[in-house]
Amino acid sequence: MSLTQITDRLWVSSQPDVEDFKSYRDQGFLSLVNVRPEGEEQSQPGNDVERRASESAGLDYTFIPVSMTSITEADIQAFGRAMTEASGKVLAHCKSGTRALILYVLGEVIDGRMKDTEVLDYGRKRGFDVSMAETWLRNRAAKRPEVKGFFDPRTWSVQYVVSDPDTGKCAIIDPVLDFDEKSGATATKNADAILDYIAARNLKVEWILDTHPHADHFSAAQYLKAKTGAPTAIGDRVVDVQKLWKGIYNWPSLPTDGSQWDKLLADGEEFTIGSITGRAMFSPGHTLASVTYVIGEAAFIHDTLFQPDSGTTRADFPGGDAKALWNSMWAILRLPDETRLFTGHDYQPHGREPKWESTVGEQKRSNEHVVGIDEAEFIRLRTARDSMLPMPKLILHALQVNIRGGRLPEPEGNGRRYLKFPLDALEGSAW
Repeated sequence: MSLTQITDRLWVSSQPDVEDFKSYRDQGFLSLVNVRPEGEEQSQPGNDVERRASESAGLDYTFIPVSMTSITEADIQAFGRAMTEASGKVLAHCKSGTRALILYVLGEVIDGRMKDTEVLDYGRKRGFDVSMAETWLRNRAAKRPEVKGFFDPRTWSVQYVVSDPDTGKCAIIDPVLDFDEKSGATATKNADAILDYIAARNLKVEWILDTHPHADHFSAAQYLKAKTGAPTAIGDRVVDVQKLWKGIYNWPSLPTDGSQWDKLLADGEEFTIGSITGRAMFSPGHTLASVTYVIGEAAFIHDTLFQPDSGTTRADFPGGDAKALWNSMWAILRLPDETRLFTGHDYQPHGREPKWESTVGEQKRSNEHVVGIDEAEFIRLRTARDSMLPMPKLILHALQVNIRGGRLPEPEGNGRRYLKFPLDALEGSAW
């Protein structure tokens, strides 16, 4: 098995033997990147074996499973991050080395270090056919809207900037306000990264959208509204969530009319981002108020479906319902197969790098909660799974902020803000 040098730091190869990993370390390699999906070929060692062999050999290890037709910007970002964080020589492999090289050249083009017209010749000179990279770039240029995902590793949340390339108008979806539950500290690192991206691209924010009142992070909607002047919006059934949690919090002064947002979107109601039309699709099950935003040929599906290797979201929060989740899931899967789906969380199964984009067709072909599952089996599976899950650690912290549109509690007489949460109000204790 030969190694092909791409740059002074990157080599690519076909599937290596794990017995050779120690020799790679002796040759000066410090990192190994595996881009093969599990089960692609019966003879491949697999992620777990490669991870253990890498650790034993003293190599850093990164798992970015992709097929030729499933590469997303999240995968390209992950490959670039592995290269940036590596302290020395990197060996990246797939079955032949081609996908590893494609991930590299796509990152070079997206980051402006290579022209798209140079891609084919770059691969050819190194003995690889990277025409799929050219196809990927052509397809990307034709897609509307443009979507940039921001992954928050503390909460496994994905935030989005959705933009119209023709007008430079954009929307922000599900932004995160940083919160450390141990110290009680808040920060705006996630939101500021979004603002930096918007400024660098000279975009104008038209909407700040939340898909539902989140249980695992604070919404940064109000902070971003103050910075951009853009209106906030959420699905109109948020009033049902407010009424439910008003009782849980014993909060008689809480308005439950949704007035904390600038716009409440009804099921099927349309809005625009520049020249692109979007619409809200009521998607209950995870919460009473969850909505999907269908914007152009992209759909932002919050926590209804995760990536195909992760199934679906839980439905046991107050107001959640597995049957409603099933119906919402299939409403999404009745969209055209080529519709891009962007999820709200990724928990990185098998230690792979974070991913957040799939398609309707991909979900129908490979999501284990979809393929060969009927409604009764789904409800049984989902209910059994949920009964084993603890409540999110921030649910009682976050909901009192998020049912107010991301507003923190008002300062008290000493100038500090205080959260209040009830004892023994929810099931799902750690013991």
